[in-house]
Amino acid sequence: MANLLKLSEATALALHTMVDLAAHGDSMSAAPMAERLCASEAHVFKVLQQLVRAGLLRSKRGPGGGYRLAKAADEITLMDVYEVFEGPMRSDGCLFDHALCSRLDCVLGGLVEDVRSRVVNHFTQTTLAQAGKE
Repeated sequence: MANLLKLSEATALALHTMVDLAAHGDSMSAAPMAERLCASEAHVFKVLQQLVRAGLLRSKRGPGGGYRLAKAADEITLMDVYEVFEGPMRSDGCLFDHALCSRLDCVLGGLVEDVRSRVVNHFTQTTLAQAGKE
């Protein structure tokens, strides 16, 4: 079931940094974010730059600078962040990554589609503000 929800390291870092920024409210530089996540500062910086290009973050250089949300935390969903790095969530869900069986006679029945649907609903309906409270 490892293929059911693939998250790259960049996506995981993006989700965590965005929720962290939403919870703290003010701007933060890449270094403390990387430290909190036990991640490479260079990797966190690249992730943050992608989020800026996608319009989800704003950045400011210099003293008092850093990164902050481009919109209110209750206006950005987990899916908004996910899609920056992964694109639209796929619905072709074979666990074998190929057409071994049709969906009609899959040994797992509707489990794969049910889990995918739940993930899509959760990511679509959960804002950064809500995720920070969970």
